[in-house]
Amino acid sequence: MSSNIDYTSPTTQFTFDVNDSLNFQKDNQNFINVLGINQLNTLENVSLLDIFLSDGNVVEPHYHQHAAELVYCISGACTVSFLNPFTKEIQNYPITPGRVANVPQGWWHYIVATADNTHFLGIFDAPTPEVILGSDLLKLTPANIMAHTYCMDESQWKIAIAPVKSATFIGPPIDCNKENVSTSYEDSNYIDPYSDQLYPYTYQNLPTSRHKK
Repeated sequence: MSSNIDYTSPTTQFTFDVNDSLNFQKDNQNFINVLGINQLNTLENVSLLDIFLSDGNVVEPHYHQHAAELVYCISGACTVSFLNPFTKEIQNYPITPGRVANVPQGWWHYIVATADNTHFLGIFDAPTPEVILGSDLLKLTPANIMAHTYCMDESQWKIAIAPVKSATFIGPPIDCNKENVSTSYEDSNYIDPYSDQLYPYTYQNLPTSRHKK
């Protein structure tokens, strides 16, 4: 393997404390640490995100333009979901400690914690975990382009995405109060698909309060 690293240089790094590299923090239970070539200069085609989530929190929909992602669960439980661009289907993979799920490069995906104290790694075959976030796509795409392209009312689109904040990373936002949101549906038997996405599968031995009898 070819390398441009000078392993004799006094500035060459061989160790790093990922706890000192906070990438994003929602609160004390939901945060992301990062390790890439900017933190450890001997890294080549590998980097990682060290992610902590509490039950129901979501690493927002996103994709990695330059890398595949291997998600390895350390504690708790989470569901890795992605849109398969070949089948046009959402595929859900619940993982518990010791299990992994692989997300191919460029695939749209999101990760939902299904237990408190969930801890997992996102490992990438790239020197830094670059990302395109769903919240950025929603907020940075001009509203008139969205409305014109999909034959929508521009003012309604603006109202719909007004609560979305760029670079959300971990949702829902701390100030989210879904009980105060009024939504009506034509079908009286409508079932909220959001709940199904949070917990698409169950394990009898899954260590989460939602599955305790």
